[in-house]
Amino acid sequence: MEKDAQFDIYLVATPGLEAPLLAETREAGFDAAAGDGGITFRGGWPDVWRANLELRGATRVLVRIGSFRALHLAQLDKRSRKFPWADFLRKDVPLRVETTTKHSKIYHAGAATQRVEKALVEELGATLDPAATLVVKVRIEDDLCTISLDSTGESLHKRGHKEAVGKAPMRETMAAMFLREAGFDGHEPVMDPMCGSGTFPIEAAEIALGLQPGRSRRFAFEDFATFDAKAFEALRRGARNPAPAFRFYGSDRDAGAVQSSKKNAERAGVGDLVVFENRSISDITPPEGPNGLVIINPPYGARIGNKKPLFALHGALGQVLRERFSGWRVAIVTSEASLAKATGLPLEVGPYVAHGGLKVRLYLTKPLA
Repeated sequence: MEKDAQFDIYLVATPGLEAPLLAETREAGFDAAAGDGGITFRGGWPDVWRANLELRGATRVLVRIGSFRALHLAQLDKRSRKFPWADFLRKDVPLRVETTTKHSKIYHAGAATQRVEKALVEELGATLDPAATLVVKVRIEDDLCTISLDSTGESLHKRGHKEAVGKAPMRETMAAMFLREAGFDGHEPVMDPMCGSGTFPIEAAEIALGLQPGRSRRFAFEDFATFDAKAFEALRRGARNPAPAFRFYGSDRDAGAVQSSKKNAERAGVGDLVVFENRSISDITPPEGPNGLVIINPPYGARIGNKKPLFALHGALGQVLRERFSGWRVAIVTSEASLAKATGLPLEVGPYVAHGGLKVRLYLTKPLA
């Protein structure tokens, strides 16, 4: 197989956050377009590596390595055996096969999986393991069988430097896209007065420094036959930007959350840029320096218990922000329009976004008067 072969590369997006991911992907220099539930572009293996390493909003990166027609299981069996698996996969790395079928004469995904697995074992000498991080994805749609490799492994929201996680965490991939949707580009302070495990301020600090989100972790593609460790190492880099003069802020009334956030920031290498404090909402004040963005993922009832006290909490939050944060923008992530309304803030609403079985939306103000 040629070293500089090109493939269709597919970025899995959080449903509802396709638009900011497309913008991010294009900014990173990929000639990308919106696809079915994600983003697609053509590229080679260095593009696959870089997309995993550098994109903040993608959940995972799939590589479409080939396709063929298959009208029945015997045909699937035959063509799977002829597929050039050894160009992509090493036989010493355990793998598993996941199959989906749609509008096809082969409608039994389990039977299709067995045929592809058998081909991999008998033709490549592969080892099957239901817990393997290396996944071969088989999609049979309109009788066309497309073979993809999951180049990521563990979901990309796992940046590799967070241990402590609060009760209802915001995934880093979502936090990065919500920051983007709120107009954040690294050039202003960010404050989260209900910071939990610190995701928003930490992510904001990383964006400001131009750090690669995947710098601390490994990826499934490191086990592919096509992997070039030296070429990949050349893509890794430190911070792209100097540290800004301002800081990023998180506070929480839970002292344990504040301690966890500090540790998470240290592990991410942004401990000097992020200030965490143990404070209740009524005690927050804007820091010295330029105005910026207050971004909050407050509790919304369906997630942590009863809603009634939450109306008072949101009312108090809105009052503090209106009285003290003139010139700041406010962004609130919630599943409850009534709770957003309870803040009394002049909020505009974004699209629905899937989050842990709920549909949340980003509510955003212009700079407060």
